[in-house]
Order: sequence, then structure tokens, then C-alpha cells
Amino acid sequence: MEKIHNPILRGFHPDPSIVRVGKDYYIATSTFEWWPGIRIHHSRDLIHWELIGYPLTRISQLDLRGVGPSQGIWAPCLTWDNGTFYLVYTVVKAFYCNMYDTENYLVTAPDIHGPWSEPSALNNFGFDPSLFHDDDGRKYMVSMVTDHRIPKKYAGRLILQEYDPEKRCMTGPVRDIYKADRIFLEGPHIFKHNTWYYLFSADTGTGEAHGQTIQRSKNIWGPYEMYRPSDPFRQDGEAFSILTSRHHKDNPLQKAGHCDLVETPEGEWYAVHLCGRPSGRKNPTDFPRFPGCRRYMLGRETAIQKMRWTEDGWLELDPDGASENETIQKHEWDGNGTKPSCYNTPFVYVKAPECAISSLSEGTSESDGPETTEDHPFYRDDFESEQLALDYQSLRIPMDEHYLSLSARPGWLRMYGRSGLSSRFSQTLIARRMTEYHMTAETCVSFEPEIFKQMAGLILMYDTDNYLYLHISRDEDVGKCITLLKAENKSYKYLTDYIPIEEDRDIILRLAIHETSAQFFYGYRNSILIPAGDAIDVSFLSDEACQEGWFTGTMIGICCQDLTGFGKCADFDWFEVRPEEGKASLNP
Repeated sequence: MEKIHNPILRGFHPDPSIVRVGKDYYIATSTFEWWPGIRIHHSRDLIHWELIGYPLTRISQLDLRGVGPSQGIWAPCLTWDNGTFYLVYTVVKAFYCNMYDTENYLVTAPDIHGPWSEPSALNNFGFDPSLFHDDDGRKYMVSMVTDHRIPKKYAGRLILQEYDPEKRCMTGPVRDIYKADRIFLEGPHIFKHNTWYYLFSADTGTGEAHGQTIQRSKNIWGPYEMYRPSDPFRQDGEAFSILTSRHHKDNPLQKAGHCDLVETPEGEWYAVHLCGRPSGRKNPTDFPRFPGCRRYMLGRETAIQKMRWTEDGWLELDPDGASENETIQKHEWDGNGTKPSCYNTPFVYVKAPECAISSLSEGTSESDGPETTEDHPFYRDDFESEQLALDYQSLRIPMDEHYLSLSARPGWLRMYGRSGLSSRFSQTLIARRMTEYHMTAETCVSFEPEIFKQMAGLILMYDTDNYLYLHISRDEDVGKCITLLKAENKSYKYLTDYIPIEEDRDIILRLAIHETSAQFFYGYRNSILIPAGDAIDVSFLSDEACQEGWFTGTMIGICCQDLTGFGKCADFDWFEVRPEEGKASLNP
């Protein structure tokens, strides 16, 4: 039986929204402060996924200059209706404060590849907006509501308002459709099945207590009744989650929740959801935030589950075809060794849809596919193209000719040094996701700095306050040199001395990650690389350990700074980011 192996989008890919148009499936995921905005993946079989682009590619659509770590683009919702793609999303401008700024927008396009429209402003009551297209042609937006009052009036609140597609704005009254004293809901979606409207929402934050609830009503405005599936592990006051890992710490897919639904042409139902694979490290028990919590270096990822409808019209996880998981999920069996009537913890291996199984039996493939398909993964970039590969993202701004060039030195990427690594406005950096706990990265740099304020190199980073930076620079006493800088929650130190290196020679910089330990290396072409310092515990580059932002994931990048303002350039011959063979496992 053909299986889907979770996570389907590995590394930092949170808040998935899925839509099917004909035989094509598309998933949109959050990008936060990383540019361009919102990643779109495509599949024909729900097994193989290919990154195909970003809808928000112009400053006129998205200006992230100045936003803090883990702010920016939150929880996109991708839908399709009558020949048009609709994408709603939040731009968070202020979050770690009392009064949140959560600006909600809509862009549209006739084709998934664009061109996408300029944004239309929606309401700003809260984040995680979702657009629903009703059978009668009317459209509605649902979102959660933030509350700055002390204490908050409600623990969780969802609102609904109609959207006018002709005027491209919200219209009519704003009404509460969910209010609760104890259960917090976010990431809501509305969909219709038979005669029922279903309200599908994430519950209980985005950490290890995360889950997914479902409610229904005969009227889109409510009142909504919540499904209350039996769960012997559920405690009083918890959400009634139809998907969660909160009671089962041994499940490889933790933080399960924030779902969206799709129906296949054959009438099968699947839910995409975010999840996380924990590292083997935890925060100290006296840590200022999330004491004792496990650390998730890869961030929140995207997984998929097969769903089924119950006889009385509720949706739940479908264990059909998931027998390989029964050893992992032995906690789902009762004391007599019989299966329970309802599963709610995620499966690692999921039965593929009938269309995928039929396609494989006929010898056809999902896609002719460019370099990013599973058969031809994008690992090494020799910078021979006229454009950067889609997998790269930069921080907050596009990397235009002011920051880099692929033509100034053909076959190389030229990066012009700009602001420092703490800048939220204008730094020269491109990065790719850390997708496994066993990875290597390598680059070759041609760089002749004139002063210590000029730097270029290889970086492992979570955000502008947390990174490890192996870089070339110059010291007054040593000359041209290599050093390794560590930033941990705005605490900075060098982990090596200033190591002298030869003038006018290209330098190889390398990084090897094994579980939560990283070793950096340096050297010259065609020579043995030398360790740069000792192996380092890098688990601080995680959702739980970073003290300002905690919604993204660890990235591996190359960058250049010139704090003199003169724009000294560095040339990169290649950049390679590769999971170790045989190490793409569920956890370390």
C-alpha cells in the first residue's frame, strides 16, 4: 500500500492551508519575517510536494522592514472559487506587547503562479483570517480576536463578517460565533458538508498542548455545537481535540494542530496540520520562558492525515491503512488489546489517496518536475542561473541589485555588505531551511576584507538575536582571519581566536550538524578542512529557547556585512545544504 511519510513539508513550514483545483493540490504556509511572503507547494498525489513560488514578491504588496522576529506573515488561507485564487493572511506589526497590531489582507490571482494583485485591506480584529465561499456565491471571513484588556473578557473568541468581492472589502455586521472562558481557539476555517457548516479551529496555543477542534451549525452565523469525542486521556478544562499529541510525548509528531481540509476527486478527505519533531534537548528548569520544555530546532512543520466522517456527521482521524503506526501509537490501544472507537493522535505513515495509488500502478509520475522534486532534490547551488533558486529567502526585504548580483562575476554570487546581523531593515543574507537533525552545509568564499567591520561567511541562525556565524574578516594584529561568533538572546561571544588565513585565496566554510551538536570547519580548495573550535550545542536555535520570537525555525545561510557603509563585496562560488544520507529520520 502506497504511504505518505510525514512530515510532508520538512523544516519551518507552519500553519498549512490546502486547496484542490482539479487534480492539483496547493499548500500555503507562513513565512513570518522571511521574504518573499508565503510559500506555495504543489502536488498531484499528496505524497510528493514541490515548491512553486511565493505570492507576495513586491514591496508594494508586503513591507516587512522593522518587524520583529516571528512577526510578519501569519497563517495564510488559500482558497479557489470560480476561476480565481484567494489568499488571505495577517501581517503582524506588533505582537510581544499589550496591544497587538494584526493587519489582515487579501490578494487574488487567476493562476497560482500569478500575477497576484495588490493587497486589499480587511478587518484587523485578530490574526488567522480565513475566507469561506458559500454555495449561494456569498463570501465570509472568520478570524480570532485579540484582547488587550486586563484581564481578558474571554479566553477565546472567533468572529465572522461578510466579504464583498465586487468592492473588495468587508461588509455588514461583525458577529461573535464563538466565545469561551477557558478554551482558546485560533486558525479557524469554515467549510460546508451536506447541510452543515463546520467550524474547524486550532486549540490551546502552538506548543506541545496544541490540538484541533471541530464545531457545526445549520446556520453560518451559529450557534455552533462542539464535537466532544471520547478521549480517556482528556482532563477537565481541556479542549475536545479531534487531533492532538498533548497526551503522548512519545509520538514523533508533536504540537499537532492548526488543520485545514481537502477532499480528493474520489471523495476521500485529508487534513494538513502543523507538527514538530523534538530534539533531544530541553530548556533548563529555571529558563525564563518555557522552563523544562523540549527544544524544536526545525520549527513547526507540515504533516497530513486521512480523515473520515462518522455516521452522525462528524469528522475524525481515519486509522485505515496506518498499521505501521500501531507500534508507535500503542498508547491508543486499551488494556484488552482492542482498538478504540476514535483515534486523535497523528500518524507518521498515512494511506495515500486512490488517485496516487492508481497513478503509480499505471507507471505515471506526479510531475515532470524541476530540480526541487523528490527525485531531483535541490542541494547544491553553483550560481549558474540568472535568478536565485526559489528555496532561498531573505530577511524582511528582497535581495535586489543593491544587495547581490549573479552577473557581476558569472558563476558566482556576489553579495554586497550592508547592515549588521541585528538589522531589521537592510542586511545582505539568503538562507535555506534546516530540515533534519543530521545535515551538512558548505560554501566557497572569495573575500578580501580591509577592516574588522567587513565580514562574510556561513551562518546557522534562528533569528537576528540567535545565530552561529563562521566568517572571514580582518584584525589589526592578525590580518585576514576566520572566527566563529555566537549570539544567544543578545548575548555575544567569540568561540575561537582570530585564526589567520592566507590572502588572495578562496576559503571553504563547512558546517556539520549531528542531532543538536554542530561542528564548523574552514580551509582552502583541494585541502583538508580544519575544525573551527569545538563542537557546539546548537539546540538554543529553537522555538522554545529564543526569547523574542518562537514561531519560525532554524535556517542555514550565507551573508555579508560592511559596517563602514562602503558596500565591500564577497563572492560565493557555491552553496550546498544537504541532509545526511539515511539520516532523514523522525527525530534525532
